[in-house]
Amino acid sequence: MARPSCRRAARASLLPAVVLVACSISPPATLDDSLHLIRKRALKEHVTWLAHDDREGRMTGESGYDLSARYVADQLAAMGVAPAGVGGWFQPVTLRSYRALGEASHFLLHTPDGDEALVYRDDFNVRANPAATSATVRAEVVYVGYGVDAPDYGYSDYEGIDVRGKIVAWYAGSPDSLDGAQRAIFSTSSAKRAAAAAHGAIGAISLRSRDTEEKWPWDESKKRIDARASMTWINAAGDAADHAPEIRLTARVSQPATERLFANAPISYEASLAAIESGVPASSALNVEVTLAGESQHASLTSPNVIGLVRGTDPVLAGEYVVYTAHLDHIGTRAEDGERRVFNGAYDNALGVALMLETARAIAALPPRRSVLFVAVTAEENGLLGSDYFVNNPTVPRGSIVANINLDMPLFLYPVADLVAFGSENSTLQGVAKRAAAAEGFSLAPDPMPEENLFLRSDQYSFVRKGIPAVYLVSGFTSLDDDVDGEALYRDHLENHYHKASDDLTRPIDWDSALRFARAHARMGYVIATETERPAWLDGNAFGTRFATP
Repeated sequence: MARPSCRRAARASLLPAVVLVACSISPPATLDDSLHLIRKRALKEHVTWLAHDDREGRMTGESGYDLSARYVADQLAAMGVAPAGVGGWFQPVTLRSYRALGEASHFLLHTPDGDEALVYRDDFNVRANPAATSATVRAEVVYVGYGVDAPDYGYSDYEGIDVRGKIVAWYAGSPDSLDGAQRAIFSTSSAKRAAAAAHGAIGAISLRSRDTEEKWPWDESKKRIDARASMTWINAAGDAADHAPEIRLTARVSQPATERLFANAPISYEASLAAIESGVPASSALNVEVTLAGESQHASLTSPNVIGLVRGTDPVLAGEYVVYTAHLDHIGTRAEDGERRVFNGAYDNALGVALMLETARAIAALPPRRSVLFVAVTAEENGLLGSDYFVNNPTVPRGSIVANINLDMPLFLYPVADLVAFGSENSTLQGVAKRAAAAEGFSLAPDPMPEENLFLRSDQYSFVRKGIPAVYLVSGFTSLDDDVDGEALYRDHLENHYHKASDDLTRPIDWDSALRFARAHARMGYVIATETERPAWLDGNAFGTRFATP
């Protein structure tokens, strides 16, 4: 595709002067020439605009986000990228926010010794329901360990236990007998709800172990109960996405309340903890009925994904697509330290969007054989909703999408020596990631925080669930400066600045590292879009086995 003239770039609305960097006398002849169109100044300009206080934290459904979506569209237009949304740049996503009304939440134990009401917030909370504004369920409680149903991998908490018409109760996590990918798949709440529904359950209770209490004390977590609305996207029929309507209500209970549920059971609380520790299913009816009741407040809103296209040059491969994603939303404004503050999200994810925009600049200047989509998605902070909507309602045939490369909060707090390509080990994308990193002077490091399950926690996982190989590229822990502890700075950001008002334009950014990262990021997608063979899941990989279409 021909690159825009300087006159056209200057006409685009909301554009700072940085777009003029893209104007050159002749198009690049090689990939390296194209990558050199990426400039630190351009990255800085994007981050400064997107993370400015005037954007009000880019909250999904609010004006700051909408302005940011228009900015991204205008930038892509100035680079010669074509609109690929629904009749233009945007793909509107219909959303429903839903909030539990705490005063209407009830959790009643029906024991052989009589009825006992648990105390809202101190003992429990009933989660908001995206499908109904009011629901009540009374049934026997059945303990189902982790709530994992993975018979193909030699483990099921449902084997030999009848939960039809019952409320199931499970602990967080999954057994150690599963490998990393398998544990990631089956430990998610959506996978557990789906398994419970498939076995006929009508409600669910999340139990609390001593280990969970030690890591995330209830006295701290209860302060956030019902503090903010949840959100889901709504399909054309008006149904909530990724929801198991058979599970009428779900609840969480404190550790003391968990122990009360086991008071008259054939299995003790201690025995249940020993069972999950050993990874041996020990499912059992708990000899107690409970009544759960809750009400939810619903509201509707719409927020767009922004989608741009660089058309491929190969007559055949142009019908296939590499998809770059970065979430454009953040968490808006809210109270912190007793005052209302803007949560700018400079690193999360203004910088990610900036890197994707500059990747688009390089690829638009020298289109590869396959086509490339650039998707700035909405509502990631609300549960990967924009990306999930896109893969369920793609603007190109879903089977033609060969790979996803996602960007979310890459940190450049020090001169970065290595990159981490989360998820690349599951497919042939790992080789591409290694070569792209090495070409820009980075090594490729393994996941430094496997306990965080980061591969499931950003938009690439929406693509994985549709069987599309994906990678989530971030900076690693290692600093090029031996006197700087990169890991300490990284963990400090996660502890003290992640989803805090301090993630703003005052945060340090090593722009040399950001520039090298941008080039590696662009190089990776370009190679995928140029090679004849599509990326493929590795033989026996759990993600490919579970999600890929034969």
